[in-house]
Amino acid sequence: MAERIWDKFLTERDKQVFKVAGYGARAGFGKRPALLIVDVNYAFCGDKREPLLESVKRWRQSGGEAAWDALPVLQKVIGTARDREVPVIYTTGVRRSDNWDAGSWAWKNERSGEKPGGSNRDGNQIMPQIAPEPRDIVIYKQKPSAFHGTNLISYLTLLGCDSVIVAGTATSGCVRATVVDAFSHDLRVTMVEDGCFERSEASHAMTLCDMNAKYADVIDSSEVIEFLSELPRGMYDLPRGASKKAAE
Repeated sequence: MAERIWDKFLTERDKQVFKVAGYGARAGFGKRPALLIVDVNYAFCGDKREPLLESVKRWRQSGGEAAWDALPVLQKVIGTARDREVPVIYTTGVRRSDNWDAGSWAWKNERSGEKPGGSNRDGNQIMPQIAPEPRDIVIYKQKPSAFHGTNLISYLTLLGCDSVIVAGTATSGCVRATVVDAFSHDLRVTMVEDGCFERSEASHAMTLCDMNAKYADVIDSSEVIEFLSELPRGMYDLPRGASKKAAE
């Protein structure tokens, strides 16, 4: 079996436990997926490609080069989903200008509320390389999970989705929380391994391990693209992509 990104972090006992306990079975894709892109914005990518330790000086949540490596992967996956008329749903954060509603986010980071240095970019702006198009859906959230306090599950119900394909950041934070909540709603979950990223190598790898063991299928973007490419168009009642007045 091919080595996985998390293997170097596992003890030999860990490997045996996963094998004997039966974890990591392949759940498979659903029949009506939505593509969910979690928090791929300036706050998590920075405003240019640069080494991680340089990027986090200005953008404390940046994934550095890993973020910029993931962007072309996401472009391909998103492009395929749009071509097949599969729902593309983005998440990003939203805050009051005085940051009062940061709430519990302010408790565990000494730089919470800090404005990015040397940039006037809005950290919550989704990266232009994968910017939402008119028929895409954008979810604004304030906590890790895309489901918490949002309309996401309602939209998935409206679209008739039985599954989600998840990519984005941070793998061990908002992506993980979103995957666990999707699983908790009895949705089949696939994670795009090379479309997920974060600043901690160990956290990234071990989160992928945990998710693959219990909650999701963690697979390469090439397999996701192959699956999406075979879906028929016209399965979903997507947004018109224009105002009602303009569409009439």
